[in-house]
Amino acid sequence: MTHDARPLAVLGAGTMGHGIAHAALTAGYHTRLYDVADVPLQKAVAVIRAIFARSVELGKDTAVNAEARLGFLSTTTSVAEAVGGAGVVIEAAPEKMDLKLTLLAEVQRHALADAVIASNTSALSISEMAAMLDRPGRMGGMHFFNPVQKMKLVEVVRALETTDETVRTMIDVAVAMGKQTVLVKESPGFITSRINAMIGNEAFYLLQEGVASARDIDTALKLGLNHPMGPFELVDLSGPRHAPEHPAVPAPHARRKVPAVPAARRARCGRPARPQGGPRRVRLLRARLVRRRDAGTATAARS
Repeated sequence: MTHDARPLAVLGAGTMGHGIAHAALTAGYHTRLYDVADVPLQKAVAVIRAIFARSVELGKDTAVNAEARLGFLSTTTSVAEAVGGAGVVIEAAPEKMDLKLTLLAEVQRHALADAVIASNTSALSISEMAAMLDRPGRMGGMHFFNPVQKMKLVEVVRALETTDETVRTMIDVAVAMGKQTVLVKESPGFITSRINAMIGNEAFYLLQEGVASARDIDTALKLGLNHPMGPFELVDLSGPRHAPEHPAVPAPHARRKVPAVPAARRARCGRPARPQGGPRRVRLLRARLVRRRDAGTATAARS
């Protein structure tokens, strides 16, 4: 059975999660949406229904087709029910590494051995997440943009050990959703978040130095550079996204001061400091992740 014929699971029913679920439904996937409680799931279903209704209102879809797509959606508060039998799992949990690692440990226990797992993270290390898996090569990144139903881009991210097959599957899924893809080798912030961080930092420096007001900086970027939204408007909408949780996105003028990214990433994932390898391996985090995974397995066995 191909990935296309199997259900697609979305883990997280927040703003990005329900947007990704809607995109999966429009692509014809039987879609399972997971969250920790019923309330966010109910809200997500209401939003998805409203997006379909708007498409019908605008003449972009028919009521019959929209209702049929909604029939492909199921919700659950069980990770096992969400990922069991799914060919593709897209993680869209909040941007906290510990939370994502805990969730991926559950996915590791219940997902099919050949399921492709993608994270929607905008800046966290996918290689570090993939270290939770027995087969890290089946994980990569699919970075969607908000609002998902309007934004055409998906950054497909190749992590340290992502296989070519995994990359092809992620691209195929994104294209089926009607998206344009760009392929990115894992780097802090990928393309868009990294550049946005630099723009945002410079905007705050301009404000701090009294060069211009926040309103005028936003206006200058919208009218002068054709940005759809100014940096301060973006922060008002989505919040600051590159605080200490995303330490690898460098501040302006500080690039020479940040650690060498490839070596640091390999160390965090318990891989050799150099791609060619050598007798010494960086084991600390890898051992911690394995202990965490094994402890979770033991807990599940006792319950």
